[in-house]
Amino acid sequence: MARTVAAAERLPRLRSLLVLRDGEALVERRFHGGPPLDRPVNVKSASKSVISALVGIAIGRGVLTGPDQRVAPLLRADLPPDPDPRLARLTVGHLLSMQAGLERTSGENYGRWVSSPNWVRFALARPFTADPGGPMLYSTGNTHLLSAILTRAAGRSTLALAREWLGEPLGIAISAWPADPQGIYFGGNEMRLSPRALARFGELYRLDGVVDGRRVLPAGWVAESWRPRTVSPWSGQEYGYGWFVAEARGHPVRFAWGYGGQMVYVLPDLRLTVVMTSASDGPRDGDHVAALHRLLADGIVPAAERGA
Repeated sequence: MARTVAAAERLPRLRSLLVLRDGEALVERRFHGGPPLDRPVNVKSASKSVISALVGIAIGRGVLTGPDQRVAPLLRADLPPDPDPRLARLTVGHLLSMQAGLERTSGENYGRWVSSPNWVRFALARPFTADPGGPMLYSTGNTHLLSAILTRAAGRSTLALAREWLGEPLGIAISAWPADPQGIYFGGNEMRLSPRALARFGELYRLDGVVDGRRVLPAGWVAESWRPRTVSPWSGQEYGYGWFVAEARGHPVRFAWGYGGQMVYVLPDLRLTVVMTSASDGPRDGDHVAALHRLLADGIVPAAERGA
């Protein structure tokens, strides 16, 4: 682990590293002027894993009926005037697994989407480039639709739900984050959570949705979230409900991934939760994320194996 921390110090964009074994913090380090570990940082698309958790809780509480629930009746007011018939087949599960089939609002379309006067209507009006349930089309608009669904179904903001359903039982602060022009909190990007809060969130999943003897996620939701449903065309990694699914040295790894290197890794069989946050204001840097994966696979995992 000492060698791993030394390797982490050589990564110029890395800002924090937390390693928890059985919930005990073995490493808590800041790098290159990173903020205190209790200060909220922008976790970028790791937000998608948090929204997935809120959807699971909503299902467990009866606010939503399940992943097979159709989206169109929930967002009827924002449907396009002459909708593609495939929109009627779109489900909550399709949004969670990035299999909506709608043209992406990420990548080259992101700026046009977030500049639109109504993000929900814009996302629902995208043409279908695949059928619902087809290949992975990674799109932040999908997760924003989930935020709108949560808000409409529960009659409360996604921020209020996050604070009650996750913040309170996990003992973490959830700061306000940006919202769209209609006041729907951004689903899938720009959430603010501290590295220690991310570690607590990772522990929630490592412990199958139970923290301090209290069930927070409904039984079975972690397994459903971690069941591979599609494959990223960019990384080749499998994807479930808001979580990437991979392996490190033969050990299962489930991880939340935010732009620039905001990572929450959970390795159930090694009883590990690992958090890494990074400077996210630079250009897209696949080499940095690859270095973070190596830090886990070549440093932390062997240390965990030897220190069993």
